[in-house]
Amino acid sequence: MQQYLLESLEELQLHLSRARQFYQVVDNGDSNAHWQYIDVGEIPALIHQKPMSSAKRFFFAEQEPLYVFDGQFFRETIPETEPFVLFGVQSCDLMAIHYQDIFFEDDPYYQARRQKGLLVGLDCVHPCEQGFCLAVNAGPGVRDETADLILHPLPDGQWLLVVITALGKEALDGLALNSAPPHEMSLRWENLSHCEQEFEDHSYIQAGIEKLNNDDISDDFWQQVAVQCIGCSGCTTLCPTCSCYGTQSRNEWAGNEEASPSGAESCLDGGVQKIQKLRYWDSCLYEGFQREASFHNPAGLAGERVKRFWYHKFSDDFVPDFGRYGCIGCGRCEQTCPGVIGVHSIMKRIVDDA
Repeated sequence: MQQYLLESLEELQLHLSRARQFYQVVDNGDSNAHWQYIDVGEIPALIHQKPMSSAKRFFFAEQEPLYVFDGQFFRETIPETEPFVLFGVQSCDLMAIHYQDIFFEDDPYYQARRQKGLLVGLDCVHPCEQGFCLAVNAGPGVRDETADLILHPLPDGQWLLVVITALGKEALDGLALNSAPPHEMSLRWENLSHCEQEFEDHSYIQAGIEKLNNDDISDDFWQQVAVQCIGCSGCTTLCPTCSCYGTQSRNEWAGNEEASPSGAESCLDGGVQKIQKLRYWDSCLYEGFQREASFHNPAGLAGERVKRFWYHKFSDDFVPDFGRYGCIGCGRCEQTCPGVIGVHSIMKRIVDDA
């Protein structure tokens, strides 16, 4: 592991942006940060602000074609992605990408994008609004297994750059860097320790997780919670670990001088009908998500769907597969839920009322 000391980030940003499409979190002016593509030479200062939308969409597309049938052949539509860098990804979102890497390990569409992405992590030195990453082992410091490079802000305005992977090392080729003295690495751990001490008491979250795994929560409780859920899917859309998706077919007519020799249905002008299979983000909170072709629905009641959602976030049953819970402590669900049933609200009610 190599560590370097940077006077500023500008030279590093410019260097990485010359070889890859460059994305960084920016503030759009109304205190709402978001990921944005940045042109070379126009890179703004790095901000310590959690974007409302995570980096999930860079790898798991909100909507994408899976294959096309042109009347003769089925053709996969694997995305052709240019190399890109996500600069300044916070520890919780990096842990979510790590989680998705496991879930989509054998998915060629996800992996086609993931293999082109360089992840530059950013340590948090203060807790963020609604964040509880410490309680679920997802921060505030970037975990080595989740990033290629790690940035840590130092009190004097300098930056510590930690090289984690071979890809990260390769990305720095040609950039003149000064090695960091050992005490700067020690300072990183001290700063992260101070950050951990600034977190509020989130012991109710652990208490709620224990009750959930002990099945100590009544069905009546979940039905009461479901009354507040309007099925907007805000929580599942913004949750960086949610991976539910659906598929649908789309028929299109492609004009041709001659009809397809395979005998595919043709329109009057000689065009051929093309069938495209699409994948799109879905939500387990939707009434029709689990409904079967027979119209049997194993989660027909809203309370069952809400229970299933939280079970998938905090059940011990999934830890052997993913090495952790399906929640990374970002608190986005609490920020966006109009029904006030985000993670903080739910866990407090589980402890007090369930």
